[in-house]
Amino acid sequence: MSSRRESRLNVAIVGATGAVGHEFLNVLEQRDFPVGQLKLLASARSAGKAVPFRGRTYMVEELTEDSFKGIDLALFSAGGPISKKFAPIAADAGATVVDNSSAFRMTEGVPLVVPEVNPNALGGLKLGQGKGAIIANPNCSTIIMLVPVTPIHRAARVKRMVISTYQAASGAGAAAMAELEHQTREVLAGKPPTCRVFAQQYAFNLFSHNSEMQPNGYNTEEMKLVRETHKIWGQTGPEKVAITATCVRVPVMRAHAESINLTLEKPLGAEEAEAILRQAPGVAIINDLQRNRFPTPLDATGRDEVFVGRIRKDISQNGTGGGLDLFVCGDQLRKGAALNAVQIAELLL
Repeated sequence: MSSRRESRLNVAIVGATGAVGHEFLNVLEQRDFPVGQLKLLASARSAGKAVPFRGRTYMVEELTEDSFKGIDLALFSAGGPISKKFAPIAADAGATVVDNSSAFRMTEGVPLVVPEVNPNALGGLKLGQGKGAIIANPNCSTIIMLVPVTPIHRAARVKRMVISTYQAASGAGAAAMAELEHQTREVLAGKPPTCRVFAQQYAFNLFSHNSEMQPNGYNTEEMKLVRETHKIWGQTGPEKVAITATCVRVPVMRAHAESINLTLEKPLGAEEAEAILRQAPGVAIINDLQRNRFPTPLDATGRDEVFVGRIRKDISQNGTGGGLDLFVCGDQLRKGAALNAVQIAELLL
């Protein structure tokens, strides 16, 4: 551990003034990541802002093509178009990029990694060797789902998943969080809500996820759960797990919830499933049937773990394998974004 801390790395954060950018800084500090020089990058309008980190104040710089000279690690969370343009530039300059957008997730040859699930996808990549690379951070809903589902899959093989997500404002960024707060005040005061980030009222309402609709009737968020799971689990062809999803935006400030129904190849009881999950990395259990106490977004807010409860046999499935139901909550800004990216970087030390 001491040798790891002696070797300091030059780190750049792209999108440093956004919600995930702020969380990158929190996670790097809390986990004592070996940051040497730190460069905070954002748009021209954010340049000059002062940001504290480890007792010092750093000034945000405008992101340009020359921003990555001497950078070992670049953490990106500034949206797909920015990543598509600047991530290859950073990699060409010798930086290892961990990108939080969807720009490279399905690109062949780019690892898509959840450290608790598929760390081997990183191969022999290492930080600080001057060799650039791009690594993709999965979608927040995919990460929060696969941390608890993968141990079940390893034990009993998942054949089919039905997922319903209840996604917080944090998934749409700081502006959406501010809009939810502002609308709540407006509605409680009897005023019409101001709708800028979303086309319809968000406070005291819920609606289908605001991502682009696809020709098959699913939105982009739902299809990310399907495609990213197949890539992370290394599945191709007819052996791929069957997945269907419905993603909903709910008026919660932070932390996503998911209802997950699994069809299993092998029988697995609720108690056995809970025992497996209690040993799983990155998982915490709240499953008190007597008090009807199960995970909530508030439990997960600011926490690193994915919380799991409502662990029960699916009474509608009576085949040879049967089914299992789970309810999970995870902080979208931490495990669903910044924490997962920093954990990837830690694997490269």
